[in-house]
Amino acid sequence: MKKFVLLAFCVLSFGAFSQAQNLKFGHLNTSELISLMSERDSAFVKLQAYQNELEETLDGMMTEYNNKVNEFQRKSNEWAPVVLETKQREIQELGQRIQQFQQNAQQEMAQMQQTLMSPVIEKAQNAITKIAKANNLVYVIDLSAGSVIYHDDSVSLDLLPLAKKELGIPAEKVAPTQFQPANPQ
Repeated sequence: MKKFVLLAFCVLSFGAFSQAQNLKFGHLNTSELISLMSERDSAFVKLQAYQNELEETLDGMMTEYNNKVNEFQRKSNEWAPVVLETKQREIQELGQRIQQFQQNAQQEMAQMQQTLMSPVIEKAQNAITKIAKANNLVYVIDLSAGSVIYHDDSVSLDLLPLAKKELGIPAEKVAPTQFQPANPQ
């Protein structure tokens, strides 16, 4: 009986070991993949336009604030105490509105970025999932997360070329080192 249990254990261990030898892994830098997608560029252009709109509004508020401060500095000696107090309150309230606008603008920019980038990230994820399933991969490691300190290309399948093909990105296209606006000023 002991020999049978030992034999069964060896057979099961060998089976598990041979299955482990067939495990396939893949790796991909998702940041690089997403930077190559035209949808990302479109989202970036929309986000930049939104940011410019917010900055224009803030600039207008700052101009108004600076004008009020300059007027206050020039005429404060001439005004009656009640006028002086009213002007101080106006400047203080405008400063608070500017501060509130800046906080809201940061939140809205983050929300807009999330809204615009979610479909891009989802499209990339769907392509990666499709490729992983088609290549019978067990795991796909994202190299952009920075947690992988070693990968062996002979054992791990680089999914970037396959993902570029899946998403219709030309094979020769490389990730930009820094996004360049279409109309630099």
